[in-house]
Amino acid sequence: MFMSRRRFSQILAAGGATAAFAGVLTSCSSGESASEPDAAAEQQSAPEQVIVSMPTNAEPEAGFDPFVAWGCGEHVHEPLIQSTLVKTDTDMGLHNDLATSYECSEDGMVWTFKIRTDVKFTDGEPLTAEDVAFTINGIKDAPASEVDLSMVSEAVALDDETVEIRMVHPFNILMYTLATVGICPAHAHGDDYGSNPIGSGRYKLAQWDRGQQVIFEANPDYYGEAPVMKRVVVVFMDEDASLAAAQAGQVDVAYTSATMADALPAGYELLSVKTVDSRGISLPVVPAGAKRLAGDVEYDAGNNVTCDLALRRAMNYAVDRELLVDRSLSGHATPAFSPSDGMPWACKDMKIATDVEKAKGILADGGWVAGDDGVLVKDGVRAEFKLYYMTNDMMRQAMAADFAEQMAPLGIKVNVEGKSWDDLEPMSYSEAQLWGWGSNSPIEVYNLNYSEGSSDFACRDNETTNEYLEQAVSTPTIEASYELYQKAQFDGSEGVTPDTDAPWVWLANADHLYFTRDGLKVADQKPHPHGHGWSIVNNVDEWTWA
Repeated sequence: MFMSRRRFSQILAAGGATAAFAGVLTSCSSGESASEPDAAAEQQSAPEQVIVSMPTNAEPEAGFDPFVAWGCGEHVHEPLIQSTLVKTDTDMGLHNDLATSYECSEDGMVWTFKIRTDVKFTDGEPLTAEDVAFTINGIKDAPASEVDLSMVSEAVALDDETVEIRMVHPFNILMYTLATVGICPAHAHGDDYGSNPIGSGRYKLAQWDRGQQVIFEANPDYYGEAPVMKRVVVVFMDEDASLAAAQAGQVDVAYTSATMADALPAGYELLSVKTVDSRGISLPVVPAGAKRLAGDVEYDAGNNVTCDLALRRAMNYAVDRELLVDRSLSGHATPAFSPSDGMPWACKDMKIATDVEKAKGILADGGWVAGDDGVLVKDGVRAEFKLYYMTNDMMRQAMAADFAEQMAPLGIKVNVEGKSWDDLEPMSYSEAQLWGWGSNSPIEVYNLNYSEGSSDFACRDNETTNEYLEQAVSTPTIEASYELYQKAQFDGSEGVTPDTDAPWVWLANADHLYFTRDGLKVADQKPHPHGHGWSIVNNVDEWTWA
């Protein structure tokens, strides 16, 4: 049974969810047609099964292959099918998974892992250090890989249970990446691996109907604690279809957004998961006319309005983040002050209270005076700039409009405009843009603030910050690096806080919202990163039914 993704979503959204969706689910388990009992009845007789809806863009195009994006791509999550060397807990602490121990050399150039000897792939073959080295080297060299392992020189298996990861340069953020890199079998990885993955994780892939659903079943040979939830069905659908499926009682967990969260279906609760899914505005700190080289591409850089320090500081103090969250996101978010709020490497000095009078004072002291039309002027430059957002993102559109409305009484005119990513990308270093970030690692702090970081769209180049970040990624002990990341943000004198260089205005961390069926106990979630998808099932093996 197969239908296109678009047609599948149309059927659900049009009100045919019960019949059409039940047919898909029951045909998965029994091989029969849509005349089988519906999914709600099936759920009642299958207390060890859960059905979860995810956005259509959560379906992995290349399948379940870590060599491309599965688990360790842009929206990171645990790979479920494969095991990882290490894993993170709800406080983002690192723990062993395949590894029994690990250590880093004093110079940060070699990470050595000892791995378990009791692990088998689902085809019965043992997992050894050779498979770990094969995976790391394969991802590093794969042209289609979405994960950055450019800091790795090579991985070498010293024996069956010892592997070394040798570095090009010290970069301890690698450890957080390894928490999402699924280990693949060297003997059974090929072009069709994404569709037919062999792993050693908690689950194995039982069925994948492209454009519709994926079914996972518990791996009976898993070396760890056996999953409580034995069968996991993930269905891919648009947001309105996800709501329709919940209203029809056809899913147990349905993703939703702030705009639909009030439409709570009968028999469901609203689960709100805290995140580091951050929204913030980049403010180029150098005047227009500069250039920025990113890879092989040279970009125009700088902005004659946002380069003014007083203006940047004032906007940070003037914006009422709580009000913006209430008006733009219906309260389903928390105010953001950095891309890592609540994480061990977050800096407390990034957080400030709204103070409009202080903002006005900063502007006055900075030489800004009201022009004839009320817009501030300084040295012939008007306090007027464009703020761009992605056109297909209603959340960013609403937040950008709200920010502009809040700046107007100060005499700062923000002209909001939506564009496609193809149009936005060339302006990344020259115009203010409303971005979405968020990762369960310090990578955002590094890339946004290091002068050679891949996301330094504010064009800030500060030697002190660079030195802190270089020290942080070179520290052999992960926990010892936290203070250095914090000092990179503010060391008591210099930094990126609203009272120092203020290269960004951070606005909100968007909650990830789900309708969950009554009686389902979803295990405590670690903060979700940017991207509304697989993170919700990181610990699905621990979920239970009352």
